[in-house]
Amino acid sequence: MSNFITRNRRWKLTTAILSLSLLTVMAGAAVAPALNLIRDYFADANTGLVQMIISLPALFIALTSFLFRPLCKRFRARTLVLIGLILYTVGGCLAGAFSSIFLVLVFRAVVGIGVGIIMPLSTGLISFYFTKDKQAPLMGMSSAMNMMGGVVATLIAGALAMFSWRLAFLVYLMGLISIVLCLIWMPNESIYDPREQKKESRTFRRYAPFIISMFLLMFTFFIYPANFALETSRSGVFSQALIAPIMAMMDLLGFAGGLAFSKIQAVLRSLSRFTAPVLFLLAYIFLGVIGGPAGILIGSALVGFANGCGVPYLISTASMKAGRSAATTIMPWLSAALYAAQFTTPMILTAIRGITGMPDLSGYLAAIGSSILLLLCSVRAKG
Repeated sequence: MSNFITRNRRWKLTTAILSLSLLTVMAGAAVAPALNLIRDYFADANTGLVQMIISLPALFIALTSFLFRPLCKRFRARTLVLIGLILYTVGGCLAGAFSSIFLVLVFRAVVGIGVGIIMPLSTGLISFYFTKDKQAPLMGMSSAMNMMGGVVATLIAGALAMFSWRLAFLVYLMGLISIVLCLIWMPNESIYDPREQKKESRTFRRYAPFIISMFLLMFTFFIYPANFALETSRSGVFSQALIAPIMAMMDLLGFAGGLAFSKIQAVLRSLSRFTAPVLFLLAYIFLGVIGGPAGILIGSALVGFANGCGVPYLISTASMKAGRSAATTIMPWLSAALYAAQFTTPMILTAIRGITGMPDLSGYLAAIGSSILLLLCSVRAKG
């Protein structure tokens, strides 16, 4: 009977934690299918401001990640989760209520602050509550939930955008599900360990290969949602109506990659760290070089699968090194790297185009280069 109660509690806790993963990685890009419509509505605004609707949350997620440790000193886990979820849900929905691009961006920043609180907990709590033998499969599940959240969010936002770009922001009501689950099933424990304070200054140096790899991985991945709608519309290969389903297909393959992660790691062992870089390289060759309907579909699928198995490798391997303190040591760094990459992707691409003197350079070609850099960096990011 006691074993049944323990399993029942573990199942509820696992469900609550994994529900957070539905909301995190694609927080900024959830409304990407509506970006063309938003750009048309704010036709007088600078194009860079419109693109910041997608990228700005990432900046505030990265900034909030560095405040996560002090927040853990003051608040317990469930309280922090609920604060983050309320900011995510309210800020996300209200962004579509305004006709000023600047007010839209203010509430996109609120979304970023919310996710900056949620993200380290969505994976750090796995290291805190579960033993190492269960962490890798759960990290894979967490990544799968990230991508499944992207599938659901992209489809919902795409469908709502057919009626109005404003309605697309209602996709953030998904946060209500996690609010309920965490409120009733997540214990309100302190996850801060004062003994880890002395190690804080050494965190970056110790985990630098993982942090740098996470930045490169997410830069390589985020080139896709930041450019796909615009690149596809420009090429005319697929109509606007098919953009959201194709992006959802990419997320679905990411879900499959997360589920397959533990099996890939079991088969390839230390070589599993090269899976994502190689798949990204192939993906962007299909997207940027081969092109056409087949190239776009195959490339999109490979981008999703690469991200689905690449993120859990970095998080699980680094978290196992950090142990139970992962939520307050390495996870804020990985979260900051992840979202710093999302925010800076458009700026880095603009800089690359300026340096090369090729203003029409496809972001996909830049992604081929970053895939190679990620492959080289992955040599050091090992367990």
